[in-house]
Amino acid sequence: MSTRIAFLKGHGTENDFVIVPDPENALDLSPAAVAALCDRRAGIGGDGVLHVVRSAAHPEAREMAAEAEWFMDYRNGDGSVAEMCGNGVRVFARYLQHAGHVAEGDLTIATRAGVRTVHIAKDGDVTVGMGRARLPEGDVTVTVGERSWPARNVNMGNPHAVAFVADLAHAGDLYSAPPVSPATAYPDGVNVEFVVDRGPRHVAMRVHERGSGETRSCGTGACAVAVATARRDGTDPAVTGTPATYTVDVPGGRLVITERPDGEIEMTGPAVIVAEGEIDAEWLAHAVG
Repeated sequence: MSTRIAFLKGHGTENDFVIVPDPENALDLSPAAVAALCDRRAGIGGDGVLHVVRSAAHPEAREMAAEAEWFMDYRNGDGSVAEMCGNGVRVFARYLQHAGHVAEGDLTIATRAGVRTVHIAKDGDVTVGMGRARLPEGDVTVTVGERSWPARNVNMGNPHAVAFVADLAHAGDLYSAPPVSPATAYPDGVNVEFVVDRGPRHVAMRVHERGSGETRSCGTGACAVAVATARRDGTDPAVTGTPATYTVDVPGGRLVITERPDGEIEMTGPAVIVAEGEIDAEWLAHAVG
């Protein structure tokens, strides 16, 4: 390992990431190393790490290399591996543009949840094709303190439990994961969204992200919220034949989610690179030792 490792810092609606360019997959980013990088006091700080690797160089992405040159090897802030991160894909695309690998317009990015289509607009917003939502059957309940709510089970390549509440403060501090039952519904843990109405096709949310705690934004969570809200409202694009667009306010900004009649979901929002520099490899080795 070299004595210095390049990194960048970016965010999408304040869901922030440490970006580590590693085209040939030469770095050993252990869970402990990722957690050290994401530590907000002793490290760089972030909700997760965007490990930038060519698809052909990563064993989990080689089969997608013909469709997408770049693989988003995403890790949660605690070092665990995640299937997908919607805000992360937008920031990943912004990094590829920043580095000169891609230009404005359309591109594809490989993720553990499959290949995602992306459009980088001239106005700076990035739109990501998030795939289709799956709605597993079965009742789910979310509990905070003495309050409990029924929740909608939505899978966006990663699992979500969406609960509609009267007040976002009822979600509590969200430092720890809110209990969700039955536990068998989410054997690998779950992202939990708490949602209130703001107006017609306009909601606001808070989220506990699996492996990261409360974050300022969650792209897959915003998509899950839009789908759950549409179903609550009796608006299923597959039935009506008309796209359903919802504005979803998150603590870090605003995302616009559209579900098309074919089930495909698109998410549009900002993506910003804020800094770049070098990680001291000796510090990292000591931090994980």
